[in-house]
Amino acid sequence: MKNLLLVWLMAFVCTISYGQQQQTETPDPFDYGKMWTFENPPKEWFKEAYNFEPDDKWFDDVRKSSLKFASWCSASFVSPDGLIMTNHHCSRDVVGALQKEGENFDKQGYYAKTLADERRAEGLFVEQLIQVVDITDMVREKTSSAENEGQAMEMVQGALKAIEEEFASKEGWEGLRLQTVTYYSGGKYSLYGHKKYEDIRLVLIPELDLGFYGGDPDNFTYPRYNLDCTFWRAYDENGKPLNTSENYFKFKQEGAVEGEPVFVVGNPGSTERYRTVAQLEYDRDYRYPMTYRFLKNRNEMMMAEYNAMKDDPTKEFEAQSLLNTIASVANGMKAYGGIVGGLNDPELFGRKVAMENYVKSKSPGITYWDDLKTEYSALNSHGWAITHLSPSGLRGNIFLLMHQLFQYDQLVKTGGESEEVIAQKTKLREAIVQMIPTVEDPAEIAKFKLLLNEIQADIYPGDKTLSKVLDGMSIDDYVGKLIDKTRFKNVKKAEKCLKGDKIAKDDDIMLKGARVFVPRYFEAATTFQGSTPARKALETKIANQVFNVFGDNLPPDATFTLRISDGVIKAYDYNGTTAPAITTYFGLYDRHYSHKQEFPWSLPARWTDNPPYDLMKSPMNTVSTNDIIGGNSGSPLINKNKEAVGLIFDGNIESLPGNFIFDPAKNRTVSVHAGGIIAAMKYIYKADRIVKELGGK
Repeated sequence: MKNLLLVWLMAFVCTISYGQQQQTETPDPFDYGKMWTFENPPKEWFKEAYNFEPDDKWFDDVRKSSLKFASWCSASFVSPDGLIMTNHHCSRDVVGALQKEGENFDKQGYYAKTLADERRAEGLFVEQLIQVVDITDMVREKTSSAENEGQAMEMVQGALKAIEEEFASKEGWEGLRLQTVTYYSGGKYSLYGHKKYEDIRLVLIPELDLGFYGGDPDNFTYPRYNLDCTFWRAYDENGKPLNTSENYFKFKQEGAVEGEPVFVVGNPGSTERYRTVAQLEYDRDYRYPMTYRFLKNRNEMMMAEYNAMKDDPTKEFEAQSLLNTIASVANGMKAYGGIVGGLNDPELFGRKVAMENYVKSKSPGITYWDDLKTEYSALNSHGWAITHLSPSGLRGNIFLLMHQLFQYDQLVKTGGESEEVIAQKTKLREAIVQMIPTVEDPAEIAKFKLLLNEIQADIYPGDKTLSKVLDGMSIDDYVGKLIDKTRFKNVKKAEKCLKGDKIAKDDDIMLKGARVFVPRYFEAATTFQGSTPARKALETKIANQVFNVFGDNLPPDATFTLRISDGVIKAYDYNGTTAPAITTYFGLYDRHYSHKQEFPWSLPARWTDNPPYDLMKSPMNTVSTNDIIGGNSGSPLINKNKEAVGLIFDGNIESLPGNFIFDPAKNRTVSVHAGGIIAAMKYIYKADRIVKELGGK
């Protein structure tokens, strides 16, 4: 790999016009990020940046010590006996099934005092990346006879399948889960072989007050005070702790010091850093603002529901489940809000414009970017419908019922009487009848009103869909009339309507609304789907053009496959002051008492009962300049010596635009400090056997 900074800084300085201002922009070499693949590690960059020259054995060991945690997070082996480290928020939805009568892990946490106390989570698994190979040349060879681009795209799928079948019987690949991965929209192809471990048992999880400390208000912020960790253990086929002595990260309780190089090894879920300016304009104006408002509104509604039940002992576990949902929605809400903010930031968006202009300057006569802009111009008027009119439980049962009624109506009108259609009608009829008793539920009525107000706010100018449904009424009046007049709030009346072909002639107010909303949704979906082949083909050509200009000196977009990201422990300026590189437990207690000991800054009794000074002064969280995104949660933060110095759990608020651009000056990765984990185990949980296993003092 070439000297990245030198190549880029000598390459260009271009002047662009963005908005009403003329600005000179120098696109940054790392706008596309630093999520490097293991088949193409940036060895020369590591040498240039950190005077660090890891060999292939180093990368191999790091790769095999890291894990994919189920289908949503990352993790790692941290002892020779199969001990696994990941986040509390990665485990929260799993551990509820492990609670016994009288237990509530959200309130009490859990620590297995012996191996026998470690509880198996059925269905939970981790995967270890055993084999990695670049198969680009093999794919090229198998598709070289393609006569056109369309045929080539079809042949690629066949080639990938054939290569996967070929490797399945190769030595060292037997019994692995094989996965082909496409990078740079077809510029590169890789094949991965994963080993799966399915006997995973809970060792330790902190209380929710610690694992979710600060809740949504503190989410994506720093300084931070969060013990977002969980420990599991993998067992072998004989029911013994898995022997991982060959590949695991030793724990370094002292962590890393400011300025020290550190590496995140995990599975970043998805980024969109190769999207064009036209695509990002659509994201900025339609896609993300609408999604953000949708999540924000649902979060506020669910929080009100949670607050109404949280102190009711009879609803303890219902509240626990709802809080998990709220945490997920709130996380998404804040993430989308950050992306929207980034897309509206002239400096960040200007950098994307400058980058695109540079690539276009190296691509004379090519019109791919203008062609894609034309495709997106035709989608703008459908953005609100594809967002707001799709069937979703979060939009409420009344709107779901509209979708079901429309489908039933269409089957009656056009479906005929085949066995398949009769079966579909029977299934739909049962779903409709099951939904009917919820129509008059005040919560469902509130959700439907909320949806209509969102449609009113976001509908494309000139679109008459909502006005046809409201028929001159206000939203409140329309919903009131619908609930009062519809026969689909009464099971007997509904069943009568669903017999034979009566529904086809029915003009019930709910059916009338369904016959407007649902076809409009299908119109939008058909438009998007119809343009997909053209858009995908252009995206591939554009990504290949970027690849032609820069080669593999740039990392590909995240694909929830294993990557390594480099950075350093580093403080940063914020809010008129400086955020320290490392926080301590003193800050945890300060926020607890400053916020009147109330959730989400409350602490369990054992944490407030005369905490020892040695705990208070222990490091708790730390920040670094690594590049992460959703999916990296649970990733280990390691040093040059392959020692775990922290556990990734979040990014700062400035990192949220990382979906489309990486900003190493402001982005920070937030981790639980290794010393903070040991301190909690030692002073609060009395988890001496795990402290010893981790080599803690």
